[in-house]
Parts: sequence; C-alpha cells; structure tokens
Amino acid sequence: MEIRKIVAVVEETHKDGEKEVARPIRKAAAIAVIKNPFAGRYIEDLTELMVVGEQLGALLAERAVSALGIKKEDVQSYGKGAIVGENGELEHAAAILHPRLGKPFREQVGGGKAIIPSAKKLGGIGTSLDVPVHYKDAAFVRTHYDAMEVRLADAPRSNEILVALVVTDAGRPHARIGGLQREEVKGEDGLR
Repeated sequence: MEIRKIVAVVEETHKDGEKEVARPIRKAAAIAVIKNPFAGRYIEDLTELMVVGEQLGALLAERAVSALGIKKEDVQSYGKGAIVGENGELEHAAAILHPRLGKPFREQVGGGKAIIPSAKKLGGIGTSLDVPVHYKDAAFVRTHYDAMEVRLADAPRSNEILVALVVTDAGRPHARIGGLQREEVKGEDGLR
C-alpha cells in the first residue's frame, strides 16, 4: 500500500437549530489517500485491495478514535466510505471496504455487532462524500442515523483512492423521532 497522506478531522456540534446541545457532540473522520494499484487497467483478482482494506481498517479506526480522545468502547456510531479517482473502478472501493476492513475496524471501536454502513463513488480532486453512520451495536437505533461529509481539496487524483472511516461519541443532536433507544438495545443480532 502506498499512502500519499492521512488526515484526521473532528467536527464538534455545540448548537443545532435554535437550541444548544447538552454536551458537544463529536464526529471524527480519518482519511487516507492511497495509490490505486489497478488504475487504468482491468484486473480480475482484487485481493491486493482487500488486504489494503484490512490494513486501513485498523490504521484509520485507531486514528479516528484517537482524534476524538475517547476510549474505543465509548465510540457510539461508525461508518466507512471511499472515492475512487477517474482511472479506477467502483469495484476497487468495494474491494477495500467490504471483505476485510470490518473486523479490524470493529476491534478498534470496542465491538460493533451492526453492519458498518458505507458509501462509495467515482470522482476527481475535491469530490465530497457523505459517509453514513449508525449505532455500532444495533442498526435500528434511529437516534444515531447520520452522516459526515468528507472532502480533501487535492484528492483523489486519477490514480488514487480516498478511504474514510468515521466514528462518533453520540447520536444526532436533539434526536426525537422515536424508535429503538440505545438503552433498549439487546445486542443479539446487530439490528436491535
């Protein structure tokens, strides 16, 4: 894996709408910009990118949790995303995000029974991506349905892939649409 840069960003919300939040709500994104080894050519076997996904799952998750300054067990939500530069394929993002990234990501956030929501797209320099997040142990906890926008002014170049992992220390500010609450989670199936 050839990494051009790693960036960590923390977003902290103190007020949403006309009401202050009880405590600041924070999201962190850890982003890596890597060289796409398959840019400009079709390759049937994408194992190399699957291995990269496993490596980035551990590296970026640790960086995101560290950026929040919390214990890994205190992470509440998670998500992942990737933008493939114009000489790559959408499947290159899928190879990084899906087969092997999840296990090391979950280890770095102290669990995670729920599926890790994801987004992927093709795009050039400066393309933005909304990385979806939800509660790490039960996907049906509506208070944690959210996203964090990631964007780097100089990435991805045509032969690169931008990979982002996002973690949070809370749900949305002023969540009030009902449904399963975090305190009600059984944690048996990753859904409820």
